[in-house]
Amino acid sequence: MATQSLALDSFLARSHLRQLGAPVLIIAILSMMVLPLPTFALDVFFTFNIAMAIIVLLVSMYVMKPLDFSVFPTVLLVTTLLRLSLNVASTRVVLIEGHTGPDAAGKVIEAFGHFLVGGNYTVGIVVFVILTLINFVVITKGAGRIAEVTARFTLDAMPGKQMAIDADLNAGLIGEDEARKRRAGIAQEADFYGSMDGASKFVRGDAVAGILILVINIIGGLIIGVVQHDMEIGQAAKNYTLLTIGDGLVAQIPALIISTAAGLVVTRVGGDERDIGQQVGDQVFGNPTVLVLTASILGILGLIPGMPNMVFLLLAGALGGLAWWMLQKQQVSAAAEAVAPAPVAAQQESVEASWADVAPVDVLGLEVGYRLIPLVDRGMDGELLKRIRSLRKKFAQEVGFLAAPVHIRDNLELKPNAYRISLKGVEIGAGEAYPGMHLAINPGRVAGALPGTPTIDPAFGLPAVWIEPTMREQAHALGYTVVDAGTVIATHLNHVILSHAAELLGRQEAQSLLDHIAAESPRLVEDLVPKLLSLSVVQRVLQNLLEEAVNIRDMRTIIETLAEHAPRSQDPVELTSQVRVALGRSIVQQLYPGNAEIQVMALEPGLERILGQALAGGADAGGIEPGLADTLLRETAAAAARQEEVGLPAVLLVPGQLRWLLSRFLRRASPNLKVLANAEIPDSRTIKVTAVIGAKP
Repeated sequence: MATQSLALDSFLARSHLRQLGAPVLIIAILSMMVLPLPTFALDVFFTFNIAMAIIVLLVSMYVMKPLDFSVFPTVLLVTTLLRLSLNVASTRVVLIEGHTGPDAAGKVIEAFGHFLVGGNYTVGIVVFVILTLINFVVITKGAGRIAEVTARFTLDAMPGKQMAIDADLNAGLIGEDEARKRRAGIAQEADFYGSMDGASKFVRGDAVAGILILVINIIGGLIIGVVQHDMEIGQAAKNYTLLTIGDGLVAQIPALIISTAAGLVVTRVGGDERDIGQQVGDQVFGNPTVLVLTASILGILGLIPGMPNMVFLLLAGALGGLAWWMLQKQQVSAAAEAVAPAPVAAQQESVEASWADVAPVDVLGLEVGYRLIPLVDRGMDGELLKRIRSLRKKFAQEVGFLAAPVHIRDNLELKPNAYRISLKGVEIGAGEAYPGMHLAINPGRVAGALPGTPTIDPAFGLPAVWIEPTMREQAHALGYTVVDAGTVIATHLNHVILSHAAELLGRQEAQSLLDHIAAESPRLVEDLVPKLLSLSVVQRVLQNLLEEAVNIRDMRTIIETLAEHAPRSQDPVELTSQVRVALGRSIVQQLYPGNAEIQVMALEPGLERILGQALAGGADAGGIEPGLADTLLRETAAAAARQEEVGLPAVLLVPGQLRWLLSRFLRRASPNLKVLANAEIPDSRTIKVTAVIGAKP
């Protein structure tokens, strides 16, 4: 325990030191503006400033993309502040101790003032002004302009990039984590270039401040040297000017290096995994033809009398040799590629089949003809992609689980305007859509006909007409429902998905649903799966509910009901019946909103008794006498049609023991028929029987 405690204390100490590093550095930089520094400390800080500039330059050259150095704007600000603080600290020393000699402000300033400019302060002033102008007018201004334009273009392109990510997510090409990562990258890219645009202003201000500091120090040094230290004007000018020039150069050279690094970062183009050196080598010196032509021109210039022949001919020979070496390398690579295909092909013929050759079948697929490609092309901002995204979200909210993504692909074997919807590789829906036209659907009560191409609404089978967009208002006036081509496909896809919701709930989706519930109520799920029921039984119960259009949003009630009845029965049918009773209020509310009277169909008591006897002992609907079965189907279909004609849902109320089997048997009578058990009706609702099936006329 003592060892663990010491290790923990050590880790916490390192963490605190790491957190305190940046604040301590900033405080130290600001302190240099106020506190006097000895000459040795100035030498250390000036050397550190130069080393920091070189590090930043090298890092900017080796990063693969600008965002790999996203902290650069902050580094730019800190290094600029460090230079200004050193200027203030060195100015204090120069003005106070400048009369003592050229080494008054330390060895670094002395070296820059004497060695770099030869001890001539006039040359020093010229060199300093030139370096400052190069930094201010050329490099910093250009890098700032590039950062400004790039930031503007990046912000303008953000909506398109976001929609492209959403399209890839809807098409199943990427997952939620990858989409979230890409969105964060786009936002970070915009923030980076915006910060670089602002940070470049610091460097420009630093260049202006350097010139002003130079002038102020020279004037102040002359006044102090002549007035306070009784120096001659020439000697004072030489001492203080050389010290000031050295101070300015030792600050401006690192500033020039960091400005160059900023230019390298913001001018990077391309997202390949190569640094600047590799890109320059491949793109500038990678074409031997260009090198040969350049060497020829330099050779011709080198033969002209009066030209520096040796330099021109030497460089021409070097470029010619480099071009020859690259041509030899390309010939060797081409020969290797020409020889390689024969054995590779022979090897491929002898390769046995593997599991990699087995392609998984898409759970949900949408194939489109070539004229429908613009609707699903993310590069053209296809409107159908946004509709499919909204469709999946709406399905998850209304049904209660997240369906598999829709994999979209073009199929040249389809008709140009045709599309096909598949479930696990099997076609479950098809139709045609005409981009640029509208579908006018006849809901049953229209005031007239429309000129156009007659067709059938692919989702609900209603009569419809494809019309020109100019006729939309006329179609609305006649009572038609008018939708565009993208809406036609999206509506059909939504109808198909809702109709096959049970098949979309596989084991993976069921497990994901339970994991989602377990995130908030872990004990609720742990007590059920796998202690009481297996995942397959829970999945079968949920599928039974979905087959009869009962949503599974109330998973808490479903899980609690299963946990209550699982010790007595493991039969999915029996468990489904118990869950339906628990969800009775929700089921009835879905069919009869509000608290209105429940108007249902019912079975004649004698028919109920006969069906109960026929289905006793676990027999299925096949045990019903054929004549009775035919009569039951015919009368149920007729009664359901009458219910729908008056605007009422087709609901048949039966005893609980008959509900499951009659629901499956009577689906062929009417696809919209719902069979409810007596126990599923809440006690607070009033029941009215509008039709009795099996009653004598």
